[in-house]
Amino acid sequence: MYDDEDGEDGPKSSFTTYLAEGDKLYNAGEYQKALESYTTALEIEAKSETGLVARSKCYLQIGDAQAALQDAEASLSDNKEFHKGLYQKAEALYQMGDFEYALVFYHRGHKLRPELQEFRLGIQKAQEAIDNCVGSPSSVKLENKGDLSFFNKMDEGKGKAKQRGQYRPPQKPAAMKTNRALGKTRGGTSSRTAKALLGELYADKEYLEKLLKDDDLVKGSSGGMSIYDLVTSGINYLDTRTEFWRQQKPMYARKRDRLMMQQKWSNRKTDRISDPTTFILKNLEEIDSYLADGKGADSLSLAVATLRTVNRLSDSEIPNKPDVVANLHSCIGNAHLELGQTDEALDHHQKDLEISEKHNFQDARSRALDNLGRVYARVGKFQKAIDCWQEKLPLSKSAVERTWLFHEIGRCHLELGESEKARDFGLKSLQEAKEAEDDVWQLNAGVLTAQAEVKLGEYEKALESFQQSLETAKLQGDDGAEGAITKAIEDVKNKIEKQKESEQTSEAEPLKEEEETEREEQQEEEVNFG
Repeated sequence: MYDDEDGEDGPKSSFTTYLAEGDKLYNAGEYQKALESYTTALEIEAKSETGLVARSKCYLQIGDAQAALQDAEASLSDNKEFHKGLYQKAEALYQMGDFEYALVFYHRGHKLRPELQEFRLGIQKAQEAIDNCVGSPSSVKLENKGDLSFFNKMDEGKGKAKQRGQYRPPQKPAAMKTNRALGKTRGGTSSRTAKALLGELYADKEYLEKLLKDDDLVKGSSGGMSIYDLVTSGINYLDTRTEFWRQQKPMYARKRDRLMMQQKWSNRKTDRISDPTTFILKNLEEIDSYLADGKGADSLSLAVATLRTVNRLSDSEIPNKPDVVANLHSCIGNAHLELGQTDEALDHHQKDLEISEKHNFQDARSRALDNLGRVYARVGKFQKAIDCWQEKLPLSKSAVERTWLFHEIGRCHLELGESEKARDFGLKSLQEAKEAEDDVWQLNAGVLTAQAEVKLGEYEKALESFQQSLETAKLQGDDGAEGAITKAIEDVKNKIEKQKESEQTSEAEPLKEEEETEREEQQEEEVNFG
C-alpha cells in the first residue's frame, strides 16, 4: 500500500487507512516506511492533529528532531492546548538539546493534564539534563574572594593601538590545525569524548567510517538506495546522538557523578559503627515495635538493613554474631508473615533453625520451631505444624508455654478431623492453664475440648465443658466469648434432645413388634377354636 499506490492522481485510499498503516509500521519498527504512510495521510488531511503528532514521533525515531518540531508546532496551530502536541513539541526540543524550552512545555502539558505520567517524567528528565549542564542551585556556591587587578590592567590597555614595530607571535601553520581537526567528529566533538559518549556504539561508528574509504563498496546500491547514502546516514545519526548526549550530560557531569559514586561507596566501606551492641539492640527494639503496630513493611525494611550491616561487621566486633544473625532472620520471617508472604517467612525461619542447631542455641531453636509451626498452620499444613510443635515441647520452660503448645496441637488435630487427639490435647492444655492460673487459656482450652467432644458425639460432656467455659468467660467479662459459647450451648442442647428422641424411637419399635406378634397369635387361636 505504501509503495506504488500513489499515482499522478494522488492517494488511492482514505486518510484513516494510511494512518492505521503508519501506526502498524511504526509499532513494527519500520520508521521510514511509516513516515511515508503518515506523509501520504497528511496529503489528504494536512491539518490533522493526530497525523501530525504521529509523523512527529516518527521523525524523532529517525533522528530528525527539527522536522519533528515543525510537525508538533503545526499540530498546535489551531489548538494551543492540544496535550499530545505539547508533549511532542517538548520531546522534540529535548532531543535538540533545548532543555529549558522543553521543560517549559512539559510544565505546560502537566498543568493541563496532571494525571499523565509522561509529563511528570519529562519534567524530571529535562530538569536533570539542565542540572547536568549548569549544575543545581544547591551545588553552586558563589564566593567573593581574589583580587580584581587583572581587570584593571585590561582597562588600562584599552584604547592603546598596537605600534607598527611591535612584536607579534608567529602564526601556527595550517597543517597543525588540520592535524588537530582530524581527532574531532563532524560535530566538533573529540574522538575521545565521542567514544565516552557513544560507548559500545563507537565501534559501529568506526566501522562505518572505514566503509566510506572503500570506493568500490560505496559505489554499489542496496534496495534502490546507494550504500554511500546508507553509510553516511548512519554516521550522521551517530553524530547527532553524540551531540545530544554531550549536551544532555556533559563529560564534566559524568566525571562528577562517577566521583560522587566512588566517594559514596568509599564511605560505605570505611563507615564503622562505634558501638555495635547498642546499634543492634536499638534496631531490634524498633523492629519489634513496628511489628506490634502492624507496620510489617517498616519492620521488614529495618530488619533487612540491620542484617546487611551485621554481615559486614567482623566476629571481633560482634562476638555473638551467629546468634544475632539467627535473631534477625527470625524478625524478617515474622515481618514476611505479617505481610502474608508465607514462602519468604518459611525460608527465613528455616535459616533461623539451621543456625540455631549448628551452634546449639536451644532458645533460638525453640523460637524457630515455634515460628515454623505458626507459618505451617497459616498455610493449612497442619501435620507439619504439629511436628514442629511436638519437637518444641521438650524445650518449653513454663506452664503457659506448654498450654499454648497443647492448645495449638489440639487445634491442628481438630482441623485434620482427628477429634479424639484434639480432645486429649485440649484436656492437657486445660490442665497446664490451671497450673499456670491463666484464665484466658483455661477458656481457650475448655472451648477446644468441648468442640472436640461435640465432634465425637459426646454431647453431655461437651455441654459440661461449654458451661465451665461460659463461667470463665463471665468472670473475665469477655462478652464476645460469652455470646459465642451461649450459642454453642444451645446447639449442643438441641443435639441432646434429638439424640434422646432418636433413642426413644429406637426403644418403642421393639414394643410395637411384640404387640403385633401377640395380636396375630390371638387371631390364629380364635380361628382354630372356631
